[in-house]
Amino acid sequence: MGCWVKPEPGDFMGAYKYIKKSFQKSYKERSEEQVERLKKWRKARTVERTEKPANIVRARELGYKAKKGFVVARVKIRRGKRVRKGAKGGRKPGRNRKTDNYALSGAKRAIEKAKKKFKNLKAINAYWIGEDGMYKYYEVIMADPGRPEIYRDKKLMKSLGIS
Repeated sequence: MGCWVKPEPGDFMGAYKYIKKSFQKSYKERSEEQVERLKKWRKARTVERTEKPANIVRARELGYKAKKGFVVARVKIRRGKRVRKGAKGGRKPGRNRKTDNYALSGAKRAIEKAKKKFKNLKAINAYWIGEDGMYKYYEVIMADPGRPEIYRDKKLMKSLGIS
């Protein structure tokens, strides 16, 4: 990343904490790299597989491991409320609401979209990676329970809900 946080004297942290601070700084300041990324993501498809996570620190906190069987998918979700069509043909009191709030959070909606695209994978978790005026972008961490590297890991299989 272009924004590096310089450590203060007497401030001892591991490498991941510095990386995390630099990501937070680039998000807050809307660095040029971040703006370019958002432009590229906006033109891309709704659900897209990526080679590696954009925010490696957050991905590792949520269970990502750099080994075969793990997949990271970037998902874009429209911002705002759901707008429904107006009622046709007479009075319908139950259909008077034009906008509705979603019952699910953005991350859960991203997981649902990723599950539709990658049917053979199990979702581990999702996290926010950016937003612009029209979309919010999430990365969904998924695992393939059919791979030997995954099904031999008892702790991971338990978290996926497979015993």
